[in-house]
Amino acid sequence: MLKVEELVDRLIDLSFAEDIGDGDHTTLCCIPEDAMGKSKLLIKEDGILAGVEIAKEVFHRFDPTMQVEVFMGDGSKVKKGDVAMIVTGKVRSLLQTERLMLNIMQRMSGIATMTSKYVERLEGTHTRVLDTRKTTPGMRMLEKQAVKIGGGCNHRIGLFDMILLKDNHVDFSGGIANAINRCHEYLKEKGLDLKIEIEVRNFEELKQAMDCGGIDRIMLDNFSVEDTKKAVEIVGGKYETESSGGITFDTLRDYAECGVDFISVGALTHSVKGLDMSFKAV
Repeated sequence: MLKVEELVDRLIDLSFAEDIGDGDHTTLCCIPEDAMGKSKLLIKEDGILAGVEIAKEVFHRFDPTMQVEVFMGDGSKVKKGDVAMIVTGKVRSLLQTERLMLNIMQRMSGIATMTSKYVERLEGTHTRVLDTRKTTPGMRMLEKQAVKIGGGCNHRIGLFDMILLKDNHVDFSGGIANAINRCHEYLKEKGLDLKIEIEVRNFEELKQAMDCGGIDRIMLDNFSVEDTKKAVEIVGGKYETESSGGITFDTLRDYAECGVDFISVGALTHSVKGLDMSFKAV
């Protein structure tokens, strides 16, 4: 299995390939090869900064001679007018790395900013906000890193690091008990030690899951606030609980006050607005 660093390296390589192709002809035609300069990362909107370390990797992989002076690191609260970093090097390199760096940093900072708002709304409860697999293809590692920078928690990274028996798995398996029992048989056969979570859609499935046991977490899918409170009481701390499905920023606190351990929010990554910033010549 590829390590995080290898996945990020592949993403950077692919991103440069799709953007530059056989050459940045605009830059090559008007900028001398030996021209030197510097550019600043100008913040144009208040938020949480994320992607600084990845940006440094983008610059250094494209041109190891580029020098990056960082003033504000990942997780910093930034405001309009702040200068997060200054990069010095060949003008051609500054121009050719600009868009990829901004795409990554704007996206990651937008996610971190959104996450921090959700985390703040949960303040005073024991509930933690989770991301999901509803991420941009190829950018999952960066987007999940941004969630952590914003103060949130990562759910499973992919299909390989946790068992999550969802509604389709249950239906195709012929029920809750069948799905859980087959899961244990598989893990034993493969010699794997993975946490097991099961999604339930109603109180009957909740009862079946608890009667069967052998799980670590129960996901309450599309439960109302009232039903969530009742379900948490039924579980009684025997298993971790997670609320999911149709939960908005406005209803987030109501679900947390039911006592659930986690709330998963797809909106942290699937429809977030990038944080406004630009890379300007000094």
